Amino acid sequence: MIKRTLYFGNPAYLSLKDKQLVIKSRDAENKMAAIEDIGLLILDHLQITISHGLLAALLENNCVVITCDSAHLPTGLLLPLCGNTTQCERFQAQIDVSIPLKKQLWQQTIQYKISNQAAVLEHLKRVEVKNMRAWASAVKSGDSENKEAVAAAYYWKMLFPEVDNFTRDRYGIPPNNLLNYGYAILRAIVARSLVGSGLLPTLGIHHHNRYNAYCLADDIMEPYRPLVDSLIFQIIIEQGIPEQLTTAIKAKLLSIPVIDTQINGQRSPLMNAVATTTASLYKCFSGELRRIAYPEVIYGTF
Repeated sequence: MIKRTLYFGNPAYLSLKDKQLVIKSRDAENKMAAIEDIGLLILDHLQITISHGLLAALLENNCVVITCDSAHLPTGLLLPLCGNTTQCERFQAQIDVSIPLKKQLWQQTIQYKISNQAAVLEHLKRVEVKNMRAWASAVKSGDSENKEAVAAAYYWKMLFPEVDNFTRDRYGIPPNNLLNYGYAILRAIVARSLVGSGLLPTLGIHHHNRYNAYCLADDIMEPYRPLVDSLIFQIIIEQGIPEQLTTAIKAKLLSIPVIDTQINGQRSPLMNAVATTTASLYKCFSGELRRIAYPEVIYGTF
């Protein structure tokens, strides 16, 4: 079952009663939502108060809580410490994974990412992607030749040609603001699924920044990024490139968990597909599989 994403952008008091999230606000009647149905909770107002009992119940049900700063950008991510019954065994398998296997898994990850970027360009922009297909097939173990960067330079230039010299930069000009927000939601979904699969989001197969608590989430989300890019492209087609993230735009970005996704030949919402990916990742760590189950962007996905 797909879990609900709840967004709060106005002052509210959030508490727990009878396994229900209780929403109290100034201008509306109290509302309730079942804790077991919630997968993602976004707090986007500095005057939101949330009870400890509610936080504990949300984490117990493997719900992710995202907090936003005064600029309305995601700034914090709260995850449960334990999300699987065989936690210790799975942690150990993750810790013991060999370097050659990590490099092979990263090779697969980048191959899927570039292939999905190519599919997005081909579908949305009708541009030549033979070069990107070639780069995807040429990715070596560990992406030692950095085909990811080569493909990215072409991809961003072709995806947003109306933006002069556009580059993907967290602090760059729009539509980087939309990408930041969308990727933050995607990152939370991936981190949640990693915890649910009994893995540590901190220990990556490629990313290893000492200050990054979500290296593995940043690894595994890579092939999913083009799905978010395509949604943002559609927003820009409808509304132009916004300088600010409006409530309407955020509402569209909150549909990321339910983007139609194909994985292993089966269609499912993105949140469910990510769970399939992280489950396969553990099986790679434990020696049951040699390939991660990643999504494939195909015509008709958008």
